Parts: sequence; structure tokens; C-alpha cells
Amino acid sequence: MHERAPALLKGMKLTARLLLCALALFVILGPLSSLVIWSLAEQWHWPAMLPQRWGTMYWQKAFRGELMTSFVTGLEIAVIVTAVVVVLAVPLAYVLARFRIPFKALILVLFLFPQAFPALPIFANLSTLFYRWDIAGKMSGVVLVQVGAALIYSLWTMVSVFQSVPRVLEDAAYAMGASRLRAFFDVSLPLAVPGIVASGILVFLYSLDEFTGTLLIGSPFVKTLPVQMYLSSMGYEMQIASVTSLIISIPGVLFLILFQRFLKAEYLSSFGRI
Repeated sequence: MHERAPALLKGMKLTARLLLCALALFVILGPLSSLVIWSLAEQWHWPAMLPQRWGTMYWQKAFRGELMTSFVTGLEIAVIVTAVVVVLAVPLAYVLARFRIPFKALILVLFLFPQAFPALPIFANLSTLFYRWDIAGKMSGVVLVQVGAALIYSLWTMVSVFQSVPRVLEDAAYAMGASRLRAFFDVSLPLAVPGIVASGILVFLYSLDEFTGTLLIGSPFVKTLPVQMYLSSMGYEMQIASVTSLIISIPGVLFLILFQRFLKAEYLSSFGRI
């Protein structure tokens, strides 16, 4: 009896792991398979369990029509937003990480303060302000609102990146006669490049998937894929909405894989440390 107990316990652990893996696959692949089926359904009437006619008509329609224009628009906005946020966040994060600034903790917390409120009323109020500035319905307005939102995440991430760079290396550069600016460009910045790239990837993915601000600020002239997906689903065009969802997910998966290559454990250990 005692000899069978370890084998029984091992079997129970294996069964539990298999059940967890099956549950994880169901949670991940269930919605994904539904999107794939809808995207290939050219004719599907209730109460049929599966489409009566399959095909790639809606994929062809997506790559020939307005969806491709929306995808290119989203990419352009994401590239601009990422570049602007990185240029702004790198010097700000370095100053917050290396210098003694009064109320530094309060400054970082204030950057997170807008996240305590629902996004919809914030963007709705911003849209009225942007209409007065004549940038609503334009790409510049969408870029501005996304930069403001993405700068929050990027700043917190990059502060932890620069805090993970050993200060002793900068001190060695100072001892050799380097100025603070020279030490930043020759020592701190090269060591922080992987973290900056990882932060830039997060900003790019945020911009590519951002919906609420783009809809309220950019409509009706600036349409990205998330906005196009929403409009398609509201018009009960489930095939177009499914195709759009799958197109959005492809760069997200690719960039998350790339993000893992640049993310280091020391960045995570420094995250949130003020």
C-alpha cells in the first residue's frame, strides 16, 4: 500500500497538469478558433453549427478595401507615437532615476493619477478641447492623445531601466574626466538600450491597439483597425470584424516575442522603486 502511494500521487499531479494545460488551451484557442471560423464563413445561417459555405472572400475584401488603409494608418500613428514617447521619456526617466528631485515620488504618482479614472470621460472631455484647437478628426490629435497616455507607462518602465544601470560605472567615467553628458551617452544609454527597446515595443503595441481615444478624437476621418473592428461589429459584419481581430493580433504576438528578448530580470526588480 505504501509503495503505491508515491505512484498514485505522481499520477494525480500529472492528471492535474494535463487538465490545467487543456483548460489553458481552451481559453486561448477557443476564442481564436471562433474568429478563424467567422473569418472564413461566406454563408452561415442559424441553426447550423458550422458555416454552409467556406472561403476567403472577406480576407480578399480586407486586403483590397478600407481595412488595409486603416491598418497602414494605425502603423503610421504607432511609429510616430513610439518615436515621440521614447525621445521624451529617455531624458525624463534618466533625470528621475539619477538626480535627487523634491517630491519625486509624488511626481511619478501624479503621472499614474489619470489611470485611476475611466478612460471614456477623460477622452470625451479632451475631444471638446481638441475641437477648439482644430485638431479633432486629424492624425495630429490622435497622436497627441496617445502620446500623453503612453508616456505614463513608458516613463515608469524607463525609470526602472536606468535604476538598474550600476551607478559605479558612471562614477568611473567621471573619474576618467568624462562630463555628465558624455557619461550618459557613452555609459548609461548603451546599457539601457535593451530596456528602451522593450519600452518602445510596449508603446508601439499600445498605440496599435488603442481604441477609445482614437474613436473619440479621430472620428470620423482617422480610422485605425480597432475602430474599424468596432464599426464592423456594430453593423453586424462579423466576418469583417473577425478578420480585423486576427490582423491586429499578428503584430501583437510577434512584438511580444521580441519584447521577451529585450526584457531583463533587473528591470523588473527595479520597477516601482523610487
